[in-house]
Amino acid sequence: MDLAPANTIATPAAQGPDTTEAGLFAQPVIVESPSRQRIPFVFSSPHSGRHYPASFVAASNLDALTLRRSEDSFVEALFAGAVGLGAPLLHALFPRAYLDANREPYELDPSMFAEPLPPHVNTRSLRVAGGLGTIARVVSDATEIYREPLSYAEAEERIRRLYMPFHDALKGLLEDTLKSFGCAILIDCHSMPSVGGPTDDDNGADRPDIVLGDRYGTSCAGAITAEAERILRQLGYSVVRNNPYAGGFNTEHYGRPRRGLHALQIEVNRALYMDEARLEPTPGLEKMQADMTAFIDELAAWDWSALTPGARGAAF
Repeated sequence: MDLAPANTIATPAAQGPDTTEAGLFAQPVIVESPSRQRIPFVFSSPHSGRHYPASFVAASNLDALTLRRSEDSFVEALFAGAVGLGAPLLHALFPRAYLDANREPYELDPSMFAEPLPPHVNTRSLRVAGGLGTIARVVSDATEIYREPLSYAEAEERIRRLYMPFHDALKGLLEDTLKSFGCAILIDCHSMPSVGGPTDDDNGADRPDIVLGDRYGTSCAGAITAEAERILRQLGYSVVRNNPYAGGFNTEHYGRPRRGLHALQIEVNRALYMDEARLEPTPGLEKMQADMTAFIDELAAWDWSALTPGARGAAF
């Protein structure tokens, strides 16, 4: 996989299709599918897209490097081994700063727009208050993105052309997995800065290697979180649950354990595999890829049949 350096915006050679707005709308996501799905897992990376439309860059106050601060850079590469082990991997091509697929479809900040927003828009969520709604107002260090107010029509187009296809694909993968295996386990894959930022509850604090988020035990069977933690600790990583990340919209929305749908968020410390200042991969990327593949392999070997609704000894 050719990974774009930090001081450039991704080009077609760096991550697939063209990065014009039209090209991004034509192919907003990639689903990497095994020849046959052998395990009831679906892996998703909603924040690792690196296709920045030129019109978006031109409308921003920020340089290329700053604009990319919200990316979960290279996360789709960390979990690429899932496909060879028999699980699909979905990842967005659009960047989080342009459209965040780990939000409700209409979490929008009214201060960003030139006209009043429709009544169905959620303008009061905590994520909106922090500037990180479906269309973000700021990048992760709280720097304002846009030079001028947006039109609502532009937000609606991004949601319709990017957000909806991402969630249509994710929902389809989970439904197919549930039908085939009797249960489905979403692993929502993310990365985090190694130190808490100015808008975080853990501002200035060093973070663990990995944070597992299961919405405080509500989005997946407790046995899944426990097994994931055990494997990761065995691989040598420090692991914390639900702090500072308990899981976002996707974990909460798709995690329905009583229906056999489970969702676990995993946040990987960026310092383990990349230069956080330059947003470039380090030699640690190869080790992290190998360890995440080993993690998936061992997690998939667990007796997931107990997760099927109504199964004797179901792990709920």
